[in-house]
Amino acid sequence: MSTLFRSADVLVVLYASYHRDRRNIATHLVGVPLIFMAISILLTQPEWVLAHRAITPAWWLWGLTSLWYLTRGNFLLGLTTTVVNGALIALAHVLAPLAVQVGLQGWQLGLAVFVIGWIIQFIGHYWEGRKPAFVDDIVGLLVGPMFVVAELLMSAGLLRDLQAQITREVGPVH
Repeated sequence: MSTLFRSADVLVVLYASYHRDRRNIATHLVGVPLIFMAISILLTQPEWVLAHRAITPAWWLWGLTSLWYLTRGNFLLGLTTTVVNGALIALAHVLAPLAVQVGLQGWQLGLAVFVIGWIIQFIGHYWEGRKPAFVDDIVGLLVGPMFVVAELLMSAGLLRDLQAQITREVGPVH
């Protein structure tokens, strides 16, 4: 439970130690958002109306995870992760009803996207030759989206201190 409350930088460095192969990182850039969106699709029902707005379990998930991301001590990373996750949840709310139009139930689409996301993840870990981080610490499931966002921000020239810390503590990407 203590890892749950560590700083974003410590969590991302630990997660990065399981992800040093470029191919594995690339699979995470696709697989992690797919998995997050799949879970969101599965949580688009039921809907409750609150202040004339439809609220779903997916939006409750977003609120809780956003609170966690925003309190990990790296505001840019937390805010960007919150925004990206919000966009994925909004997309899930668009895709779930579209599934019905092609003869699927929302849960079927969510399950299919979930399985595809994990297949992509496991291919990356096969290349890496290392098990997924969440096997050793379940908090890795929360860190995954933050890691993907950190990778994107670092590739844009941001979070240079975090990138240097990762390289110093767990080595370069190969």
